[in-house]
Amino acid sequence: MNTRDETQAAAPEARDPETALALRAWIALARAHNAVAQVAAADVARHGLTTAEFAVVEVLYHKGPMLLNEVQRRILVSSGGITYLVDRLEKRGLVERRDCPGDRRARLAALTVEGQALVASIFPEHAAMIRRALAGLNDEEKETAIRLLRTIQKTGDALAADG
Repeated sequence: MNTRDETQAAAPEARDPETALALRAWIALARAHNAVAQVAAADVARHGLTTAEFAVVEVLYHKGPMLLNEVQRRILVSSGGITYLVDRLEKRGLVERRDCPGDRRARLAALTVEGQALVASIFPEHAAMIRRALAGLNDEEKETAIRLLRTIQKTGDALAADG
């Protein structure tokens, strides 16, 4: 049996045209994400940050001090992951934990003066890099992509909630 026959035998559901199209769409989406993610990662790495660390400081820069679980929800990491990231950023002097005025048990994450200055200095270049990475689409295509990707997200969220 040749490699093609083995692949077809291992995945007979892919012969269904609707499933095959969904798989092709998933591969295209994953490859596009990876391509842009590599550009973003290389850009923030120039400043000694991982993409996850940059996500934390970027959301705090744009939204202000936030509860740790809110930061976690916005940047899509685990609860242990957000603690690790904030610990690392705190050690670097970029983020600090603060008491939450309305809840003594809760803690806020906030940028320090140094963190604020860092993000203010690198965000415009980073945004321009992302703009260049998406330059293959015109404005109308970007709006369409946003709408379509949000539809995919809603479907995925609903499937995940159903367990």
